[in-house]
Amino acid sequence: MNYDVRAIRKHFPALAGGAAHFDGPGGSQVPDVVGESVAGTLCAAIANRGVVTAAERRAATVVAEARHAVADLLAADPAGVVFGRSMTQLTYDFSRTLAKDWGPGDEVVVTRLDHDANIRPWVQAAAAAGATVRWAGFDPRTGVLAPSAVAELVTSRTRLVAVTAASNLLGTRPDIPAIAAAVHDAGALLYVDGVHLTPHAAVDVTALGADFYACSPYKFLGPHLGLVAAAPALLETLHPDKLLPATDAVPERFELGTLPYELLAGTTAAIDFLAGLVPGSGSRRSRLLGSFAALEEHENALLQRLESGLAAIPGVTRHGAPERHRTPTVLFSVDGVAPQAVYEHLGAQGVNAPAGSFYAIECSRHLGLGDPGAVRAGIAPYTTIADVNRLLTAVHSLPRP
Repeated sequence: MNYDVRAIRKHFPALAGGAAHFDGPGGSQVPDVVGESVAGTLCAAIANRGVVTAAERRAATVVAEARHAVADLLAADPAGVVFGRSMTQLTYDFSRTLAKDWGPGDEVVVTRLDHDANIRPWVQAAAAAGATVRWAGFDPRTGVLAPSAVAELVTSRTRLVAVTAASNLLGTRPDIPAIAAAVHDAGALLYVDGVHLTPHAAVDVTALGADFYACSPYKFLGPHLGLVAAAPALLETLHPDKLLPATDAVPERFELGTLPYELLAGTTAAIDFLAGLVPGSGSRRSRLLGSFAALEEHENALLQRLESGLAAIPGVTRHGAPERHRTPTVLFSVDGVAPQAVYEHLGAQGVNAPAGSFYAIECSRHLGLGDPGAVRAGIAPYTTIADVNRLLTAVHSLPRP
């Protein structure tokens, strides 16, 4: 595939700072076209959506274009795309709404592989409703969450299962279609956290079997907000608390307050940028599929170099590294050196690879790393082999006790 990483990097002003960025799992750098789209929308005449003035029509167009762009990205229905402040905020909103129909005897399944944003909202909503929470574990050696680990917990009393499409700590990608089959056989709903998967692979929410698919544009080169994609017919059955004058139409029913038009415009620009990572023609969806195929090839090649390089450094331990079906994310520690000290040493070398549990606190504890976690290095569309070599050199030069 014609993946020209040098040409792609020219669109990222932040890279002029000289750092090698492996902090994409916490938030990617942003291409120029996204910043320009955000600024252009902020500086244009805009108002609450309507049809009377040009400013009103501009706002309506921005929202409609963002819904269609997300629909192309996720193979979803634009009429089922809900925007919000963040994935965390939206998941709390949906958990409270869904839990209105829960009660004693009902069950919810969460996993120890997940980010806390796809655990705590469900745990707290279940507690408020008197429902029971059941926990699915994963293999701490490989980081793999077997579908059976979830399926064996699902019963006729299960109302919802929450699971990640890719671990933000380890990169593990569970078999979501297999999990979805077990969930739906029991008549339950599946809420999928796609925050860490969406930047790295083509997504089809229907093929995954996700009833709700949540993700964050700021992880895939866009601005800071969150979104959930679901079937409009499913959303019609849900009734969140909202203001009396606010529309009851789906998906606006779930969007509390005025939408951030400039961020929606930036989201559309980010998706268009992703669609153009490699030359292509046809629909935006087809171009996205071509771009993600090339991106996966690029990122996997760098991942192999990163993993083999870390394996060759004495005292470095990689945690929960699945052999296949993963995102280009590596969690590692160095014997005798605290994760924070490794992070600070790398930062001094111009390598941004932070340390912690990154809100995947249950995952970190299950791995035996506790709350401090370890060092995480994530590869992004703008990562080069030179970046990887800089990280390896910096780790190798780390002072040891």
